[in-house]
Amino acid sequence: MDKNKKAIIFDLDGVIVDTAKFHFLAWQNLAKKLGINFTAEDNEQLKGVSRVKSLQKILEWGNKEISEQEFKQLMHDKNEEYLTYVDQMTTSDILPKVKDTLDYLKVNNYPIALGSASKNAKRILKHVDLLTYFDAIVDGNEVTKAKPNPEVFLKAAELLKAQPKHAIVFEDSLSGIEAANTAQMLSIGIGDENILKEANYVFKDFEDMGLAKFKEILNE
Repeated sequence: MDKNKKAIIFDLDGVIVDTAKFHFLAWQNLAKKLGINFTAEDNEQLKGVSRVKSLQKILEWGNKEISEQEFKQLMHDKNEEYLTYVDQMTTSDILPKVKDTLDYLKVNNYPIALGSASKNAKRILKHVDLLTYFDAIVDGNEVTKAKPNPEVFLKAAELLKAQPKHAIVFEDSLSGIEAANTAQMLSIGIGDENILKEANYVFKDFEDMGLAKFKEILNE
């Protein structure tokens, strides 16, 4: 790749599309079956967290113990319900100004990767017609360590043939920002500045950031 070009790595959920609402519905229904109260605030704590660790957290909150077999079955059931929502997604589910940002990067030949904990990342990108924008995809099927471990972003940078210090990461979770910072990449938080204050930059969304500001960041 051009050494002067930054490599751009996007998280998926909450950055490109908002699937948190689907995860919330599926986790809430699962928790209800177990007699555990599960709130939107609880769901916030599961952002960027793997399915296994998410279920472990829910069981801890409800002070519940289940067999390994039941654990695997619940994870399967939760994912199946989640996918029924995912399979209804269209381009209308892309968050504001994300496509404009991707278009700009593509036209200007910036290398683009996805770095997500989601095991359904490619399926989601196909539904919202964004799959062809990405030169590399590293998702939950390719990594063994969850964020805040930087494995997912380091693998993405490697696939783009970029040094970590030349990479920019878009993230909506604190664990994701910590992962990007640990990897010594420039971190851009998308969401609440009070939660994502460890990021190098924080914007409410891509509309808030604007293309002019993003060009400035790219040329730093």
